[in-house]
Formats: sequence, structure tokens, C-alpha cells
Amino acid sequence: MIRLVIVDDHPVVRDGLRGMFSSDRGFEVVGEAANGDEAVTVVEALRPDVVLMDLRMPVVDGVTAINRLRDKGNPARVLVLTTYDTDRDVLPAIKAGATGYLLKDTPRDELFRAVRSAARGEAVLSPAVATKLVGQVRTPDAEPLSQRELEVLGLVARGSTNREAAARLFISEATVKTHLLHVYAKLGVKDRAAAVAVAYERGLLRS
Repeated sequence: MIRLVIVDDHPVVRDGLRGMFSSDRGFEVVGEAANGDEAVTVVEALRPDVVLMDLRMPVVDGVTAINRLRDKGNPARVLVLTTYDTDRDVLPAIKAGATGYLLKDTPRDELFRAVRSAARGEAVLSPAVATKLVGQVRTPDAEPLSQRELEVLGLVARGSTNREAAARLFISEATVKTHLLHVYAKLGVKDRAAAVAVAYERGLLRS
């Protein structure tokens, strides 16, 4: 029998999952928690085989809870069960040590199989999440802009021409053009306007 702890800030979700797993003799729900802080306490006390962990919760989020359990050396396998599949949710959870990542629209039988696999230490990913991770591997993080490149881009964003930027920074106009070409390559754009827009979007420049 696989011993489970369910972590979710919505009581109706916890009740639904408890009822679902309690209907199968292969599982026993031994505890619940409404946030990451409670989760760490409950999991440490009950030592379940698998933790079904939501991510976005009040007080302490799921990723922080996973990190804390890992730091404590807790052997429980954490299977993320959430509504969100964005990069900012998936990657931190996997890096924190989650055994698997599923979405809440996962059918019952697939969820049961996933929990059994997680209990054996096998990685379990929903198709959408697996696709995102593969895409992340194929498209590594972009190279960061240098301080000089940021200075040039900042002047361009404020309306400076290449000649004006060169004069402000005491460099040649050709050097400014070279810096901009590097900026375009790093940001994956083709012109000044797109470079400025992407830089603001990524928080590289501030209004």
C-alpha cells in the first residue's frame, strides 16, 4: 500500500483527491496540508511514500516546500499536481527535486499509475510538461548582455542615434554598431525597436 499526503490550499480539491485514492485499496491517504509550511511539518511527521504537491499556495509555495524537504533529507517522493504548466512553474519544481509533474486535468487512471511510478522513484511528466522541458534543453538560456551593451541599448531606447550614443560613451560609431549587432543576436531580434521592446519585456531596461 502506498501512503500519501495531499497538499493543496483548496479544501474541495483535497476532499476530491482523498475520496479518489481512498476508493482504491492500493493507496492510503495518511495526511493533508493547506500550504507548503504545513506540508513540511506533516510529511516530516508521517513519512509518506508520495506527496501530491500543489505549487501556488499561500504562506509557503510548493517549490519552497520541496526544497525544504530535500534539505531535510526526507525520502518521500514529491509528485507535483497543479493547474499551471508555465516555464516559471515547471523548471523550478523539477530543479527542486520533484519526482514528477502532472496537471489537474490528468485522468484518474493515469494519476494512479503516476503515483505508483513515483513511489518507485520513476520520473513522471505530463505530455505538455515533457514538451516544455525538451524545448528548454534545445533552447538554453540566452547569453546575458554585457554592461556596455546595456548602456548602448539604454541610450537607443531613449532615442539616441548611433552617433549620439558613441559621443555619450566616448567610443566610435562603428563600435556602437558592433554592440548593437551583439545585442540583436543575444535577444533574437533583427532591429533596434524589437531589441528595445524585448529588453523592457525581460526587465533588462526600466522606464
